[in-house]
Amino acid sequence: MVMMVKAKKSQLEFMETLRLFVIEVMDGFDIWSDDQLKSLKKINLGILRKNATQRHGVTRWKKGVKHPECVDDVEVVELHPRLLTDEWKPYAAWVLHHEFVHALGYFAHDSKFRALEKLWPSKESPTMGSNFTEMLRRDRATWLWVCPTCKREFPRQKQGNGKYMCKKCKQILKDVPIPASQ
Repeated sequence: MVMMVKAKKSQLEFMETLRLFVIEVMDGFDIWSDDQLKSLKKINLGILRKNATQRHGVTRWKKGVKHPECVDDVEVVELHPRLLTDEWKPYAAWVLHHEFVHALGYFAHDSKFRALEKLWPSKESPTMGSNFTEMLRRDRATWLWVCPTCKREFPRQKQGNGKYMCKKCKQILKDVPIPASQ
């Protein structure tokens, strides 16, 4: 059983506004039926654990559903709580669109799914994911692994102890502690 995080009222309100915006944008694509778009309004919205760094959104299917086919098979769509800010709103909308495409029956990240994903009008929004991941990693990091040659930084929660090498320079990465926030 998946333990769901309880969303705050302000988070639920933000996600509901985001949902309506995303559905309105998807309505302009002229590929989804009114019934499909209307069904997206029934999906429960929730939030991921705040310590998730790799996952920005997820579509969770109802227990026992082996081969999900439609929105009725969706238990909840969850977004990372850090997305629910004005700063990350464009990316949050894109992530919710991505999850709604899954909910509408496109499970695999195949060429058809990617074509539907690319219909999103903002070309910047999909590219914000790597910056979001980097921000999450830096927030949780207690160490930076730093290349002495190119100065690239890799935020981590554990020391590397000389075990890791920069892919670019082939130099052993140095461990630099990150001071605890005051």
